[in-house]
Amino acid sequence: MNTRLSLSRRPAALAAISAALVLLASSGCSRQLPSQYFRLLSFGTLVELEIIGVDQKKAREAYQSLQEDFDFMHRTWHAWEPGPLGRVNQAIAAGRAIAAPPSVLPLIRISQDLARKSDYLFDPGIGKLVELWGFHNSDLKPHAPPSAEAIAAIVGQHPSIRDVHLDGFHLSCDNPAVKLDFGAIGKGYGIDRAIERLKALGITDAIVNAGGDLRAIGSRAGNPWRIAIRDPDGGGIFALLSVTGDESVFTSGNYERNFTWEGKFFHHIIDPRTGYPAVGTASVTVLHPDATTADAAATALFVAGPKDWYRIARQMGIKFVLLIDTEGEAYMNPAMQKRVELQKPVPKIHVSKPL
Repeated sequence: MNTRLSLSRRPAALAAISAALVLLASSGCSRQLPSQYFRLLSFGTLVELEIIGVDQKKAREAYQSLQEDFDFMHRTWHAWEPGPLGRVNQAIAAGRAIAAPPSVLPLIRISQDLARKSDYLFDPGIGKLVELWGFHNSDLKPHAPPSAEAIAAIVGQHPSIRDVHLDGFHLSCDNPAVKLDFGAIGKGYGIDRAIERLKALGITDAIVNAGGDLRAIGSRAGNPWRIAIRDPDGGGIFALLSVTGDESVFTSGNYERNFTWEGKFFHHIIDPRTGYPAVGTASVTVLHPDATTADAAATALFVAGPKDWYRIARQMGIKFVLLIDTEGEAYMNPAMQKRVELQKPVPKIHVSKPL
């Protein structure tokens, strides 16, 4: 695995700018409700934890607990190294049934449901395509893209998580072209588990930010958590969002993992229907109560693109969407329009019907 977990879609170097936190709490409130701040590495990126209103001992306890949880998920969900998910993929390739590891089983079940709702635009069964393009590598460098014949050979076998069958704890798959890669949902699922852990410890105000994808609960010393959305065209800020209560913010962008070869740009978000990087979209930001759904939906809506994002968002139960196409135009629903604060002019804003 080197330094990159197969779940990761975003390098750690982008953590500070992909959806940075803009902290607006006053110093007076901060003294009354102390802020404890921690960092750890997991999912191939920097995970930032901020906890408000508890003493240092309790915050440290929470941090150590989350460190253990993230380390466990890091080892468990790797698609390309030995571990529970690796054993599942080996069994699928060999056409063998297997007792599904308990650590992987919930993620498979949730992924199957979300994949179905997305019309399989989000599909963790396409790990072989991810591998073919080289996006599983921790050290991504410019390289020749795969041949059309190699892509067609995999796409023609229609690999999909729908081919995975669960009977209790027993897992089988009738398509050896399937390779499970939870890169488009694992981070969200992990963040949800982290928030559950914090709540169980009695923590009510906190944020878990994994490379810019995050879930926030409560507030920051009485102020909203202010989230910045990266401009797909550069390192600046495209928009700001205010988050309070319990919400997740996830962004999928073509700037996250990519390479250029002979003047052509290739990014990591693969369209399962074609086997090639999805076209037409630069980034998608989704707000949703749980991070797991937000993570999967950000990928699905990116693949759906400007023409079909609305339909897929409705099917997945997403109520807040901001999509930026490759021409720089913005697409959003009315509820998101009320929440988002654009920080730069855009050529055109398309506002849909309510979701």
